[in-house]
Amino acid sequence: MISPSPEGLVVTRASLDDWPLIRAWAAAEGWDPGVSDGPCFFAQDPEGFFLGRIDGEPVSAISVVNHGADYAFLGCYLVRPDLRGRGYGITTWRTALAHAGGRTVGLDGVVAQQGNYRKSGFELAYKTFRFGGVPTPVAAPATAPGVRRAEASDLMAVVAYDSGCHPADRPRFVESWLGATGHRSLVRIVDGRLTGYGVIRPTVGPPRVGPLFADTPDDARALFAALIGEAEGGPVSIDIPETHTAAVALAEEHGLTPSFETARMYTGPVRPYATDRVYGVTTLELG
Repeated sequence: MISPSPEGLVVTRASLDDWPLIRAWAAAEGWDPGVSDGPCFFAQDPEGFFLGRIDGEPVSAISVVNHGADYAFLGCYLVRPDLRGRGYGITTWRTALAHAGGRTVGLDGVVAQQGNYRKSGFELAYKTFRFGGVPTPVAAPATAPGVRRAEASDLMAVVAYDSGCHPADRPRFVESWLGATGHRSLVRIVDGRLTGYGVIRPTVGPPRVGPLFADTPDDARALFAALIGEAEGGPVSIDIPETHTAAVALAEEHGLTPSFETARMYTGPVRPYATDRVYGVTTLELG
């Protein structure tokens, strides 16, 4: 795919080999994606990543990852700081959005770009805050009844549970996410039934929890206590929808404080899903 270009910009699909560069750019912006995110992202849609180049030199990036026939997610929208304001970003944006076709597109937009996203047809659904810090010890034990490491035999149940907590099915991503290098994946089983799952993964900064999906506050609390226990007393972070008061309360109960803010925005309707189960967003880059 080649875009019409300002000043010789050529936009083509990126490969997994390009991911370290995209990740480095994102880390420089303070977004700090996970160390092992790339293969998981490409597992969902290997055609959904794009780079803009001038004379072969990368200058811009974006992802528009398709999740089934009706939904796509936009992320990793980046332009080299020294080359901003020249039209490279919007050209890369327009080229990549064609990949979504007629799907509703979601994104988690930083504050500075939300006005531009509205001009492109995105509407606010809710705000998300990244809570972080060294968790304060609480009365709940580090491990709770029913919480254990996810096993291969749990995959079908976790995929089905995830589908109920997300605007689209994403089985390839979930399978990759559970087993990625450095990811610690936990489930809670109560009376033989899955009542939630969560993952904590390494980043350059503090390990990040995501997702944290659970039926009830008690399920979320049990899983969260076990997940932060994986950090062995160090700092952690988690991205939480502002509208989920029980999730915010859980973070505050552990002494975590908000910092980084984004907004979940959509270009159209998404299928109903259990927002009350979303105690922690999976990843700002893929939803």
